[in-house]
Amino acid sequence: MADTYRTVAEVGRAYFEVRGSEFTGHVAPVRSKDAAEAYIEEVRAEFSGATIIPAYRVRVDSGSGYILREYQSDSHEPTGSAGKPALNVLVQQELENVVAVVARYYGGTNLGIGGLARAYGRGVKEAVEDAGITERRPEETFDVEVVYDDSGTVRGILESADVEFDADYEETVSFRVTVPVDEVAGLKDRLRSATSGRADITD
Repeated sequence: MADTYRTVAEVGRAYFEVRGSEFTGHVAPVRSKDAAEAYIEEVRAEFSGATIIPAYRVRVDSGSGYILREYQSDSHEPTGSAGKPALNVLVQQELENVVAVVARYYGGTNLGIGGLARAYGRGVKEAVEDAGITERRPEETFDVEVVYDDSGTVRGILESADVEFDADYEETVSFRVTVPVDEVAGLKDRLRSATSGRADITD
């Protein structure tokens, strides 16, 4: 795969009506299949009673490199009328690590397979336009666990490296770190060196 990939810059939304049916499109950048499915459930909870059409394209580490996992579902709509048109927008725009969801409240008038396909595709397309598109480098997440005496050192290194991380202060201090793949080895070496090997680093 390429050194960079296209994805949405942030969460995006779109709303429109077609012959009485209300459609709300949603897109979000995600880093994993689990994150994509969690976002789908968030939308499902927010739009209770609506038909929920999900689609995503997520990079997955196969052990020998990254592969692209694609998913879509028609839910209760006619086969081919919803999930595939939603996913096709992501494919056509070459977006990765992205999840899309379109929620539909039925308005009493059947739209037909063609009408549904156009509406679900539009929901994703307009949500992507709202979010904007950016390029990102592939990233990897790993965990660092240290005693309190080393936590300031580790936090300082992570902040100076300008990487994303979450810290959890309990009996020990745990950092969940997300960093571009090509910077992982160097950062791990810095953390081990600065803590004289005391940092417990796990993928």
